[in-house]
Amino acid sequence: MTALWWVWVAAGLALALGELVVPGYVLLGTAAGAMITGVVLWAGIWPAGWIAAGLPNALLFTAVVSLAVWFALRRLVGIRKGQVKYWDRDINED
Repeated sequence: MTALWWVWVAAGLALALGELVVPGYVLLGTAAGAMITGVVLWAGIWPAGWIAAGLPNALLFTAVVSLAVWFALRRLVGIRKGQVKYWDRDINED
Protein backbone atom coordinates (compact mmCIF):
# COMPACT_ATOMS: atom_id res chain seq x y z
CA MET A 1 0.00 0.00 0.00
CA THR A 2 2.76 2.43 0.87
CA ALA A 3 4.49 1.76 -2.45
CA LEU A 4 1.49 3.19 -4.30
CA TRP A 5 1.74 6.72 -2.90
CA TRP A 6 2.40 8.06 -6.39
CA VAL A 7 -1.06 6.85 -7.54
CA TRP A 8 -2.70 9.13 -4.96
CA VAL A 9 -0.50 12.07 -5.95
CA ALA A 10 -1.28 11.49 -9.64
CA ALA A 11 -5.00 11.31 -8.85
CA GLY A 12 -4.71 14.56 -6.90
CA LEU A 13 -2.98 16.25 -9.83
CA ALA A 14 -5.60 14.93 -12.26
CA LEU A 15 -8.40 16.27 -10.06
CA ALA A 16 -6.60 19.61 -9.73
CA LEU A 17 -6.36 19.81 -13.53
CA GLY A 18 -10.04 18.87 -13.73
CA GLU A 19 -10.74 21.82 -11.46
CA LEU A 20 -9.52 24.09 -14.26
CA VAL A 21 -12.25 22.73 -16.53
CA VAL A 22 -15.15 22.62 -14.06
CA PRO A 23 -16.52 25.99 -12.93
CA GLY A 24 -16.59 26.59 -9.19
CA TYR A 25 -14.46 24.91 -6.58
CA VAL A 26 -15.97 21.45 -7.00
CA LEU A 27 -12.90 19.21 -7.20
CA LEU A 28 -10.43 21.26 -5.16
CA GLY A 29 -11.16 19.59 -1.82
CA THR A 30 -10.96 16.11 -3.32
CA ALA A 31 -7.72 16.96 -5.11
CA ALA A 32 -6.19 18.20 -1.87
CA GLY A 33 -7.44 15.12 -0.03
CA ALA A 34 -5.85 12.79 -2.58
CA MET A 35 -2.59 14.73 -2.46
CA ILE A 36 -2.52 14.64 1.35
CA THR A 37 -3.20 10.89 1.30
CA GLY A 38 -0.28 10.44 -1.10
CA VAL A 39 2.01 12.50 1.12
CA VAL A 40 0.94 10.53 4.22
CA LEU A 41 1.67 7.25 2.43
CA TRP A 42 4.99 8.53 1.11
CA ALA A 43 6.12 9.79 4.51
CA GLY A 44 5.23 6.49 6.18
CA ILE A 45 2.81 8.13 8.62
CA TRP A 46 0.05 5.68 7.66
CA PRO A 47 -0.99 3.63 10.74
CA ALA A 48 0.33 0.06 10.59
CA GLY A 49 -3.05 -1.53 11.34
CA TRP A 50 -4.65 0.29 8.40
CA ILE A 51 -2.29 -1.18 5.83
CA ALA A 52 -3.92 -4.61 6.21
CA ALA A 53 -7.33 -3.22 5.24
CA GLY A 54 -5.80 -1.32 2.30
CA LEU A 55 -7.95 0.56 -0.16
CA PRO A 56 -11.19 0.98 1.85
CA ASN A 57 -9.36 2.72 4.68
CA ALA A 58 -7.38 4.86 2.24
CA LEU A 59 -10.61 5.94 0.54
CA LEU A 60 -12.21 6.72 3.91
CA PHE A 61 -9.16 8.74 4.95
CA THR A 62 -9.22 10.62 1.65
CA ALA A 63 -12.93 11.37 2.00
CA VAL A 64 -12.55 12.70 5.55
CA VAL A 65 -9.53 14.82 4.65
CA SER A 66 -11.28 16.11 1.50
CA LEU A 67 -14.30 17.16 3.53
CA ALA A 68 -12.11 18.89 6.10
CA VAL A 69 -10.20 20.73 3.36
CA TRP A 70 -13.45 21.75 1.67
CA PHE A 71 -14.85 23.16 4.94
CA ALA A 72 -11.55 24.97 5.62
CA LEU A 73 -11.52 26.50 2.13
CA ARG A 74 -15.17 27.48 2.47
CA ARG A 75 -14.37 29.13 5.80
CA LEU A 76 -11.30 30.95 4.46
CA VAL A 77 -12.68 32.04 1.10
CA GLY A 78 -16.36 32.15 2.04
CA ILE A 79 -19.05 33.90 0.09
CA ARG A 80 -18.09 37.28 -1.28
CA LYS A 81 -20.42 40.22 -0.79
CA GLY A 82 -22.80 40.46 -3.73
CA GLN A 83 -22.30 36.84 -4.75
CA VAL A 84 -25.79 35.84 -3.63
CA LYS A 85 -28.75 37.93 -4.80
CA TYR A 86 -32.00 37.86 -2.85
CA TRP A 87 -35.12 39.04 -4.69
CA ASP A 88 -37.58 40.85 -2.48
CA ARG A 89 -40.16 41.76 -5.11
CA ASP A 90 -41.77 40.01 -8.02
CA ILE A 91 -41.47 41.67 -11.45
CA ASN A 92 -44.91 40.37 -12.38
CA GLU A 93 -46.63 42.35 -9.63
CA ASP A 94 -46.04 45.78 -11.20
